[in-house]
Amino acid sequence: MIIVVGGEKGGSGKSCLAQNLAVYFTKFKNSKVLMVDCDPQRTTSDWIQARNNCEELPAINCVQLYGKIRNDLLSLEQHYDAIVVDCGGQDNLALRGSISVAEHVLVPLRPKRRDLKTVPHMEDLLSTCKMVNPKMKASFVITQCPSLPSQANRILEAKEVCKTYFINVLDAITFSRNIYDDSEENGKSVLEMEPEGKAAQEIIAIAEEMLDYDPGYSHEFS
Repeated sequence: MIIVVGGEKGGSGKSCLAQNLAVYFTKFKNSKVLMVDCDPQRTTSDWIQARNNCEELPAINCVQLYGKIRNDLLSLEQHYDAIVVDCGGQDNLALRGSISVAEHVLVPLRPKRRDLKTVPHMEDLLSTCKMVNPKMKASFVITQCPSLPSQANRILEAKEVCKTYFINVLDAITFSRNIYDDSEENGKSVLEMEPEGKAAQEIIAIAEEMLDYDPGYSHEFS
């Protein structure tokens, strides 16, 4: 199974989400996991290096791939239960190539105008890749949400904007929490730093909703 975490907007927490999903599959599904880092900033590669220096943490393999990576992913998929691809915040060959072979695609967006402006282009990209890869299931996920009750409408409005493009939007979201940054600095996941914490519950909810999503007869990509 190939899971792609990507999008056109930087700063929406793609690497953080990809890393936590990799640990989810390792920890809860007992999967042999490979992370693929397509981001020149090497955020996930640095996280893996910090993680693999810590003997008490389950090791996760990681490779860096750029450009036309479609065939590389198909070859690697034969050796792993789950491949989690961390794409950078731009439309490029690596993003398109990985989506063209993915089973699941998650597009993180913050509930901000500049993030939501990328939705039309992402819908075009996903629609194009869907023609090549009919099995692909794509969802937007709202991330780094403000926790103030007065900002709740901002989250709902962001979801509604995404839904107008007939692409699935996960009910599960992430809130802006320090533990996401703190765990990343230590090569850990929130699932490991605070297994019973709210951030861990958010990641589990996202992963399970993603896996349970079945487009069925929805209007997605119509």
